[in-house]
Amino acid sequence: MAQDKIIAIIPARMSATRFPGKPLKKILGISMIEHVRRRAVLTGLFEKVIVATCDMEIVNEVESFGGVAIMTKSSHERCTDRIEEAAQHFDAGIIVNIQGDEPLVLADTLQKLIAPMIKEPYLQTTNIVNPVKNYEELTSQNVVKAVLSTTNKILYMSRSAIPGKDFDPNTLYYKQTGLMAFRKNFLHQYSRLAPTPLEIKESCDMLRVLEHDLQVQAVICDQPTIGVDIPEQISLVESYILGNELQKSVFEKIKIFNS
Repeated sequence: MAQDKIIAIIPARMSATRFPGKPLKKILGISMIEHVRRRAVLTGLFEKVIVATCDMEIVNEVESFGGVAIMTKSSHERCTDRIEEAAQHFDAGIIVNIQGDEPLVLADTLQKLIAPMIKEPYLQTTNIVNPVKNYEELTSQNVVKAVLSTTNKILYMSRSAIPGKDFDPNTLYYKQTGLMAFRKNFLHQYSRLAPTPLEIKESCDMLRVLEHDLQVQAVICDQPTIGVDIPEQISLVESYILGNELQKSVFEKIKIFNS
């Protein structure tokens, strides 16, 4: 049944404002988009893994390694709208959005993202959040911070330092990651909603959900992930892969993976 199928869609484009061309930038000799795609396939969690893009360079890169990529409109401002367009081509109950700049994504993290959706049929969307553990992350404009309710519903997201303006080691801070899951019907509903002022102001897809009085369930995961927003983070990702035994073992698998 389509409701039981889970597919992963990886949105990617060459014209990212802060880091143009980043999907094809090499991380330890492998393009970023291939790091993400191969990791998603190797999890074994998904019926299909598809790259959704508006750039033929990305399609050619993915297909050259045996992957599946489809072209989407170049007019999409939000990655969630891009995956919604791609999702129309596939039968599935749950669509997992793995952003193409999440080269450290792990199977365990994706399993945690999906688990609440399987357990709770009414749940419409989930988003992995990681703890923020230092002042630099809290104040970085490249990091979207999330404030949670007592039941881990997301209350608000911002590129500003929230909650509060000063880092307090006794306060729990969280940051959004590019790992989200949607019921397919809810994803279509999202795409039909008008873009919202805070979504545009913060450049954050999930604020469209919140501003329309809908809920996003946060899934807290301590396993760190580094979303690549700027060129300087490439070397940070490379160092983390080589210095972390789990990440290094996954990298050794993706080096020889080709399908």
